[in-house]
Formats: sequence, C-alpha cells, structure tokens
Amino acid sequence: MAARFGFRSGVIAAAAAIGSMGAWPASAQDGFPFGLEMTLDAPPQPGSKRVPSLEIGDSGEARFELWCKGGKGQFSVAGDTVIFAAGPLEDRSCSPEIAKADDDLVAALSAAGTWERQGDEISFAGPTRLRFHLNTN
Repeated sequence: MAARFGFRSGVIAAAAAIGSMGAWPASAQDGFPFGLEMTLDAPPQPGSKRVPSLEIGDSGEARFELWCKGGKGQFSVAGDTVIFAAGPLEDRSCSPEIAKADDDLVAALSAAGTWERQGDEISFAGPTRLRFHLNTN
C-alpha cells in the first residue's frame, strides 16, 4: 500500500512539474487527442462485451471505461512525454479475472512514459505498449 501511495505521489509531482514548465495542456494541434475518445485495440474479456475506452478532455482530464470498472484520471503531456495519473476505480462487482485485467490495464497506462500518434492510432509506451484507435463516429 505504501509503495502504491508513493508511486501515485510521484506521478502527481511529475505532472505538476510538467505543468510548471508551461507544457500542459498541449493543444490538439500538437497531435495529442485532447477532446477526443479512443478505444483500446483489444478484444473483450471473457464474460464482458465491453472494450476499454478513454475520453480525454481539452485540459487532459480523462474518463475511462474498462472491461468492467470505470474511473477518472488526468493526462499531462510535454512533447512525446506523457504522464497519466488515475483516480480511484469504480468497483462494479467484477469477476476476479476481469477486475485484475482492469487493474493491470490502468497500471500499464500509468507506467507509460511516452506516446505516439499515427493517423487515428495512439500508442502509449512503457513496460507494456498500449494501442488505442480514435473513435471517428
């Protein structure tokens, strides 16, 4: 628990540092998908029909729906560097397997340090590479 608190404190401090450099929020012209919604390039988990999605507001505020859980967070961006700080997840009585998949996805997104955009595809890279597709509907 202490390690998790320390990690989140570090993420929040790093986000504040990026913000103090005048780099946050970046504009949509910089390519980061502020003001847009995207869907994870992954199939639904067994027992779930949903595929995780992120909706990122103009100031980096995020709302995400996972395979079962949901929550809010904040993106900070400077160049190709990204920091995602997740807030508490809404516990929706998920099966243990799907709950773990949701927790692992949030951890992977939180561990990403860089992002890249190629057309309608957004990738977040860290120990795990996550690929999302912009919802253009």
